[in-house]
Amino acid sequence: MERRRRRVGSGRQEAASKEPTARPPGSRRPEPSHLYLGERLRRAKAPARARTHLSAAAEALGRLGAHPWTERAHQGLRACGTPVPRPGASALTPQQRETARLAATGLTNKQIAEKPGLSPRTVSTHLHQLFPKLGIASGAALRDALERLDHP
Repeated sequence: MERRRRRVGSGRQEAASKEPTARPPGSRRPEPSHLYLGERLRRAKAPARARTHLSAAAEALGRLGAHPWTERAHQGLRACGTPVPRPGASALTPQQRETARLAATGLTNKQIAEKPGLSPRTVSTHLHQLFPKLGIASGAALRDALERLDHP
């Protein structure tokens, strides 16, 4: 009996020791492992490597419906500098869509405000609110984001 236990135990240890510590995102590693490794890499100042693991974790955990874990992966991606749409970011309001369309053409906030009769400060607020909804960080990406929104 004891010999059997030793063999089973030693087999587990051998299998565990042969397993590599860092697998690429396409592997069959469980999603929380991608999340953990991505967080560790981000903290170790390796954001480019962390992004691959965090995005794989976010995608897989999102498919599984593990929302708290998905949000944790999204937070890690944001910390790495990757724009990620915030949860509950619904479609743009008609006023935000019109403001975004005008801003994508290259108009200034003051010029945009003249068209629908808004104040430049309101235009600035609309743009500030819609950037996270579209998952972008600058006005330069606005045109492409609107195209993705209109033609998914």
